[in-house]
Amino acid sequence: MDYILLLKALILGIVEGLTEFLPISSTGHLILSGHLLNFNDAKGKVFEIAIQLAAILAVVWEYRVSISEIIIELPYSRKAQRFAVNIILAFLPAAILGLLFIKVIKAYLFNPISVATAFIIGGVLILWAERREHRIRVRNLNDIPWIDALKIGFAQSLALIPGTSRSGATILGGLFVGLERKVATEFSFFLAIPTMFAATLYDVIKNRHLLDSSDIPMFLVGGIASFIAAFLAVRGLLRYISRHDFTIFAWYRIAFGIIVLLTAYTGLISWTESG
Repeated sequence: MDYILLLKALILGIVEGLTEFLPISSTGHLILSGHLLNFNDAKGKVFEIAIQLAAILAVVWEYRVSISEIIIELPYSRKAQRFAVNIILAFLPAAILGLLFIKVIKAYLFNPISVATAFIIGGVLILWAERREHRIRVRNLNDIPWIDALKIGFAQSLALIPGTSRSGATILGGLFVGLERKVATEFSFFLAIPTMFAATLYDVIKNRHLLDSSDIPMFLVGGIASFIAAFLAVRGLLRYISRHDFTIFAWYRIAFGIIVLLTAYTGLISWTESG
């Protein structure tokens, strides 16, 4: 058993879980971490995708009661049907654009320098969004108009660029269309379920030839770590936003992005593709 590989799986699982639902980009952190750990070959990249599934299961568990109620009430409840339609509408833009452009995006933007640049740009956008006047029109998850759900879906499409942050893009999209902060955050969590399930299963099935039974311990360690970290992050974020805005995440993104660019420019860290 390769204990060094298991340690790398543990670290990446924690990184994925902690960053997936915060507006700081899990994909960006995994790309950077994979480079530092020298675990960015083809199998490593499939592993990074697979542990996202464990993170999303944490959200399913956290909202299991609400999800069960929606599924049970879907055949006869207009409220449940409206919510389901909103999730589908918000899911479609990223799904369609992802299928069309993901190969090009992975070829040119899945590298540390692009990620660091997106970190900084995203941080500046969060600061701008938090400083503008926020007029709240929607204070309940079930009152989101379908057109706003679609707009949030197009905002989520920006997260196809690594370093942007899926949760950050959808939460900011929700704030821009007038959702209350907690509503925007929870809608982002629910929207993550079909989005991440689809993306994860697509990539794992596509690259299944890279996997074998010897990888099971690695996936178990990374998956469990990702699930626990994501569960804690989701609960922590909901508590945090009840009293604070997202400014701290903006400054974190900007500082982290600058550090990556400076270390690349000075040669302190070689941020080059090695896998």
